[in-house]
Amino acid sequence: MPTVDVVIPVYNEEHVLAQSINTLSQFLEENLAQEWQIVIADNASTDKTWQVAQALSQEYPDVAAMHLDEKGRGRALRKAWLESNADIVSYMDVDLSTELAAFPGLIQAIEEGYDIAIGSRLLRGSSVKRSFRREFTSRSYNFIIKAMFFTKFSDAQCGFKALSSKAAQELVPLIQDQEWFFDTELLILAAKKGYQIMEIQVAWIEDPDTRVAIAKTAFDDLKGLLRLRFRPGHMQ
Repeated sequence: MPTVDVVIPVYNEEHVLAQSINTLSQFLEENLAQEWQIVIADNASTDKTWQVAQALSQEYPDVAAMHLDEKGRGRALRKAWLESNADIVSYMDVDLSTELAAFPGLIQAIEEGYDIAIGSRLLRGSSVKRSFRREFTSRSYNFIIKAMFFTKFSDAQCGFKALSSKAAQELVPLIQDQEWFFDTELLILAAKKGYQIMEIQVAWIEDPDTRVAIAKTAFDDLKGLLRLRFRPGHMQ
C-alpha cells in the first residue's frame, strides 16, 4: 500500500486553516485506505498562520507543518514534494474549493500507473460555480496552452493534483517558476516528456475570499507561456 502526502500551501490563512484541516483529516480517515499525511506548507505568512499550523501539527498525529521564508505557492510545493518520503505526493488549495470526493480518484490513477493525476473543471461532467470573469479567463488561458504547445490536458490551474514520487523528483527540479505558473509549467513539461496525465471530473466552487490576484496572475502566466515557447531548453 503506497503512502500519500497531501500538501496544503498557505499564505495568510489563519482564519480558515484549522477548519479546513479538520475537514480534510476526517475525510482522509474515512475515505483513503493508504497511509497518509497532511503537510501544511506556510510560505511566508505575515499573520498567525504559522502558529496555527504548528498547533495543528501538535493536535493531529497525521499533520506536519513546514515554514518558508519566501512567498510563492510553487516554492512551497517544490520544498514539500522534494523533501517528501511518500510514494505519492499531492496538493489541494486550503479553501477546499474542489470537492474532496474526487481525491481518492487522483490517488487511484497514480496507483494504476499514471504519472500525474489532476482535477479538471473543464471536463464534461464537472460541476463548477464561479464568476463569468474567472470562467472566461480560465477557458481562454487553457485554449492558449493547447494552441501553443499542442497539449491534451484541459485545466492547468486547478489546485487539485497528485504525482508519483518518481515523477515529482524528476520534473520539479526542472520547473523555473516559484509562484502560480508552477502548475502549468509542471504539466507542459510532463506532457512534452511523455509522462502519462490523467484528468478527473470535479465539483468546484469559487472561494469569494481567494488570495489570487486574477489580472497579475494572468499576466505572469502569459509571460511564463512565452518563456516556455521560445526558451524551451529544459523541455528537451
